[in-house]
Amino acid sequence: MRVIVVGGGVVGTMHAWQAVERGHEVVQIEREAEARGASLRNFGQIWVSGRAGGEELDTALRARELWEGIGERVPGLGFRAIGSLTPVRNAREYAVAEAAVARPDAAARGYKLVTAAEARAINPALRGAFEAALWCERDAAVEPRTAQLHLREALKASGRYTFLPGREVRDVLEDGAGPAVRDDHGDVHRGDVVVLATGAWLSGLVRELAPELPVRRVRLQMMQTAPLGESLTTSVADADSFRYYPAYKSRALDELNAEQAQAPIAAAHKMQLLMVQRKDGGLTIGDTHEYEHPFAFDTLEDPYEHLTEVVESFLGRPLPKIQHRWAGVYAQCTDTTRVVHRQQVRDGVWLVTGPGGRGMTCSPAIAETTANELGW
Repeated sequence: MRVIVVGGGVVGTMHAWQAVERGHEVVQIEREAEARGASLRNFGQIWVSGRAGGEELDTALRARELWEGIGERVPGLGFRAIGSLTPVRNAREYAVAEAAVARPDAAARGYKLVTAAEARAINPALRGAFEAALWCERDAAVEPRTAQLHLREALKASGRYTFLPGREVRDVLEDGAGPAVRDDHGDVHRGDVVVLATGAWLSGLVRELAPELPVRRVRLQMMQTAPLGESLTTSVADADSFRYYPAYKSRALDELNAEQAQAPIAAAHKMQLLMVQRKDGGLTIGDTHEYEHPFAFDTLEDPYEHLTEVVESFLGRPLPKIQHRWAGVYAQCTDTTRVVHRQQVRDGVWLVTGPGGRGMTCSPAIAETTANELGW
């Protein structure tokens, strides 16, 4: 079979991976020279801990398994089974972590409530003040800025994969000869199936094919530091992540929200702390959430200052120099309980979009499900 994948981000590349793994020929088309969207502008976290129970958690756990297997074959991904720690500072935050550990699926997530001393044994860089921490053993990380490059190199080695950058797909052809797309060079790419994995690009062709698409765009701000000078052996979140991720919904969370307000800056920008160390030693830190269009064209400094304060309080030391700041946009299903939106938009043409902040985590399993459902 010949599969045409439109979109060079992680969701598109994982669809290409699934197709090549199953013996098919793949042409992947990307409008930029390289993917430049949310697939690069993220933490690189394989984030199991906060996922909603049921389909979302099952998808994340399967994706975690797939990431590990692919990472063994493609070392350049930088797959690391590092787990995560969420330090808590008072009884209210502790109660939310305690409720998480009491979940029936806690063992599948690798949840454990640890003391401050145990948390520092796991991650000695956390020298700041906190009382305990929620440990999630199943969380992991990859290198987001280089993952697609290394995946593509492995795909090319199969002899059944072609990457066509710098081409924007303008039309889906309906000429009775099977699914095909035409790019802005005028070239036609015909296959047995077309997968549109266009990320947050929801205008143009996507709008024409799916005008009532139940997907919205979300903007976030992040930053990256110079090397820390020591190892951050886990990813790190703060208790504001309890308010954001569905796994932590509980009576204890209701009490936290009622009795312990977020910092005004964090509340205004719908913030949480997530932090991961890159292979070069720098820290990727975020993030904010903006849902109302039109998005701002610039980044705001107050959220960065708030994140710096929180990180320094956990590390017990000044943050290294900030070297990069950026904003990113991802596509999220308007029904946020849905893992992804998968829709047949023409005969043999499927649109796969809207995983939201789950994209990096869940993309291998999302692509596997597409392949299974389409009978590849």
